[in-house]
Amino acid sequence: MSLQLIRTESDRRIKPRLSQFLTFMLNGEEFGLDILKIQCIERWHKVTPLPNTPEFVLGVINLRGSAVAVVDLRKRFQMVDVSYNSETAIIVAQVHTPGAERTIGIVVDAVSDVCNIEDSEIIAAPDIGGTISVEYVKGLATIESKMVIILEIDKLIHSGVLGLLPGQLLH
Repeated sequence: MSLQLIRTESDRRIKPRLSQFLTFMLNGEEFGLDILKIQCIERWHKVTPLPNTPEFVLGVINLRGSAVAVVDLRKRFQMVDVSYNSETAIIVAQVHTPGAERTIGIVVDAVSDVCNIEDSEIIAAPDIGGTISVEYVKGLATIESKMVIILEIDKLIHSGVLGLLPGQLLH
């Protein structure tokens, strides 16, 4: 008895690639990060400051026995400072840089949702010379009539953040 494989037209169609993004608020705008980069989300709590670091590097937190550097995206993007409140969160992400994978905390105003977005729905961001370089933006997507800025977290952290941190925090 032989088994015969019958292919249908739907088997031949390529299914669109669907990715999930964690969305969060920053200065009234919605941003997104690839969910596969997210290790955990922490409530805002005091960060231990480090001397001689850029203003946007708030310091470190102890995350299950490891020191994790914490970056305030608001300050990194030169946005107006606001007080941290009960909605402020630290998104802990795994970042790939040349030769290493690193864990870093990112302070955001609030975490919103996890959204499914087809790759074909992500459009290129226009280069208009704002405080967020298009180098750090994967693209823009519309979700329920809202525009979401999808960030390239590896490039954002590698370009201008990790190179400025003390060496002992990078391991």
